[in-house]
Amino acid sequence: MKLEHDSSSPGAGVIELADEDRRRLRDAFRQLEYPSFAAHLAHAVGTPVDKGLKLIPPRWHRRFSGHLQAGIGRLLEAAVTRLGQGQPRSERFYRRMARSTGAIGGLFGGSALLVELPLTTLIMLAAIAEIARSEGEDLNRPETRLACLEVFALGGRSKADDAADTGYYGLRLALEAAVKQASRHIAEQGLSRNGAPAISRMIVIVSERFGLILSEKAAAEMLPLAGAVGGAFINDLFVRHFQSMARSHFVMRRLERRYGRHYIEAEYRKLKSVRHERRADPPAMMARSASCQ
Repeated sequence: MKLEHDSSSPGAGVIELADEDRRRLRDAFRQLEYPSFAAHLAHAVGTPVDKGLKLIPPRWHRRFSGHLQAGIGRLLEAAVTRLGQGQPRSERFYRRMARSTGAIGGLFGGSALLVELPLTTLIMLAAIAEIARSEGEDLNRPETRLACLEVFALGGRSKADDAADTGYYGLRLALEAAVKQASRHIAEQGLSRNGAPAISRMIVIVSERFGLILSEKAAAEMLPLAGAVGGAFINDLFVRHFQSMARSHFVMRRLERRYGRHYIEAEYRKLKSVRHERRADPPAMMARSASCQ
């Protein structure tokens, strides 16, 4: 028998993951712990994005960063006031839209990216919200809408995160206090940022991580191979990356609602522990496996 649990009362009774839920947990784990967009991008375009980064003039990069900070603020407003109001669309619909905007950015490059990137980001935000709704989330709740923004941070993990072994729950913990405070403020007072440092703090955390991956995308679009076709291809890859992260993130939230946050986090950490053991001592793992047979 399957027991229903909410995240506020974890561990009540005997909990056993259903086979399908365990499979979904494992799939989500693989996506959330290996989210490197740069690696996928380098494989797709055949060259490291670091080469593209060297093509971006420092002055343009500073301007780009300024526009990014402002854009994240507007995205928060969109997340709180407009997400989920439109007609439900398929994941393919959003990828088609992203390919169109990517073609523009790839064709004109340079300053055109300052127009294309915010458009692509808004398309992705709508796609993320659609995935959230399909996983049982209520988009009328400010906390759910802010969770959509979390995906941008989760999908923007860097090499430094990998070196520090900052996993999915570590990043969620870094965002958690700001999300709760921002959600409470929005529910009580709307989007006004006056007296709401939590909103600003969340914007900074998200924009820092998302900015890294946007820079990688912009660098790839400035490579000689890009052009309109390359820009469309890169955007398609970009949106697929965040759709995959969003699906995994909201699967985790669905499982937490059903079984409790503490239980799902413990099961997730078991998967992570097994991965670390395999990395640290492959012969020992093989011997342990053989002894169990």
